[in-house]
Amino acid sequence: MATIKRFEDILSWQEARELNKTISAMIRLKKFGTNYSLINQIERSAGSIMDNIAEGFERGGNKEFIQFLFIARGSCGELRSQAYRALDDNYISKTEFDNIYIQCSKVNRLIYSLISYLKNSDKKGMKFN
Repeated sequence: MATIKRFEDILSWQEARELNKTISAMIRLKKFGTNYSLINQIERSAGSIMDNIAEGFERGGNKEFIQFLFIARGSCGELRSQAYRALDDNYISKTEFDNIYIQCSKVNRLIYSLISYLKNSDKKGMKFN
């Protein structure tokens, strides 16, 4: 794995950013109607994924970084659950739901891979950033 100097270089952060853009576009297009509670929740969970990756990286240690990556994975799960709510309430189509689900799954896999890498790095005494 290449040395990463900035959180912006982390693939899971980049993909989380794309996911956040997808959600933001749906909000701008008023896909969620006037359900401001769901809008707030879905916007916050989408942003939380990328924000926790960034914050964990900036903490400077693998152990804290891993903790923040687990929080990011939790936010990803929360976003998937909110997408189900949006689908069930007919705010988004099945195709839009599938797109969110696929993006969330990709981000989740990338975060898990990064966690595994960091755990193995700790065993070898290496630091990530």
